[in-house]
Amino acid sequence: MLAQEFIRRKRDGGDLAADAVAEFVRGITEGSVTDAQISAFAMAVFFNGLSADETVALTLSMRDSGDVLDWSGIDRPICDKHSTGGVGDNVSLMLAPIAAACGLGVPMISGRGLGHTGGTLDKMDSIPGYTTQPDNALFRRAVEEAGCAIIGQTADLAPADKRFYGVRDVTATVESIQLITASILSKKLAAGLGSLVLDVKFGNGAFMADYDKARELAKTLVKVANGAGTQTTALMTDMNQPLASAAGNGVEVTNAVEFLTGVHRDPRLETVTLALAAEMLVVSELDSSPATALSRARDALNSGAAAETFGKMVHVLGGPSDFVENHAAHLEKAALTATVDAPEAGHVTSISTRDIGIAVVELGGGRRRSEDKIDHAVGITGLVDTGTAVEKGAPLAVVHARDEASLAVARDAILAAYVISETNPEVAEPVAERIVS
Repeated sequence: MLAQEFIRRKRDGGDLAADAVAEFVRGITEGSVTDAQISAFAMAVFFNGLSADETVALTLSMRDSGDVLDWSGIDRPICDKHSTGGVGDNVSLMLAPIAAACGLGVPMISGRGLGHTGGTLDKMDSIPGYTTQPDNALFRRAVEEAGCAIIGQTADLAPADKRFYGVRDVTATVESIQLITASILSKKLAAGLGSLVLDVKFGNGAFMADYDKARELAKTLVKVANGAGTQTTALMTDMNQPLASAAGNGVEVTNAVEFLTGVHRDPRLETVTLALAAEMLVVSELDSSPATALSRARDALNSGAAAETFGKMVHVLGGPSDFVENHAAHLEKAALTATVDAPEAGHVTSISTRDIGIAVVELGGGRRRSEDKIDHAVGITGLVDTGTAVEKGAPLAVVHARDEASLAVARDAILAAYVISETNPEVAEPVAERIVS
């Protein structure tokens, strides 16, 4: 089928055959389909949508546009987690080693920061020597030896999606739920997964703030992933406040190591991380009961097995062999730190979570443009949770900055983000709902 006829069919609301979708995606990969044609197709989908079958066909075609990894010979069920992104969301850093310590193989292909949300790869790049873009041989060795590996997408995984997303990004078609679904899942399924768990966030710091829209995305992701042959479930989690008490790159790595070693664990972060770990064990059929899976994950954390696994992963991928024990010596530190104090007494009634993420970007811990270099040392720590009672002058957060100018901007953003009143708010549970096929 000619590309223009394929586009015309969707423009007019028609159904697309799987072989026609595959042919169009081949054209994206090989270059015979132009950026203008990709843009026209994306806009046609934005307005007319895709059926479940069409979304499965698009997902599989983009998955098959490059390498699909093969984990045969590794005696572990292969499972991964994907998050739609948030502020202070360093779950992957703890979740991968917890799941691996429980017996899963976790080849976690992660992304970089997008807008106000932090990126797992940017956090891992804080670790000196750590290889976030290994070749397939090193990737496999890390999963074999440590049980998990947190890396970035290579050029050979779902290359059609990379080109397709680049066009969507500049043509106002990113928000299509079907195209988001195909983009996320094509990369995840190219990792050769046996099962997948999704962490779909909602709230004022999430990519999709509205609960119903986020839920629609979760249901579509689960339906399409299962339709593509990968057993998948999702958890809906709250992002109306930062998940960890740290937001940034190196500071979130420190938070993760302290979590794994038991030095400090933010309660909401612990709830979400262990819930996702239990979900991974159940969906991969290592455990049949959510309760026993949760207990198994907690044991892996409390015994130190997960911390040991994290250290092994870091070392196999080129980081320091003593990183867990001496992370403070290895992570770069910001030149300036300053406490942001509460302007009045009361309860933290709400937090504009997105503004906390933007403050990290202003500090240099995120990107304004794709080519911007990340400052891994800057960030915010000690973030106080919603519902906390504070006295006037009590610390709300600590800013880690390179210079006085960015420190002042971040301080003002934090003060504007925190609402303090006499009202003691009701705080929602961090895990709201489980979505299954």
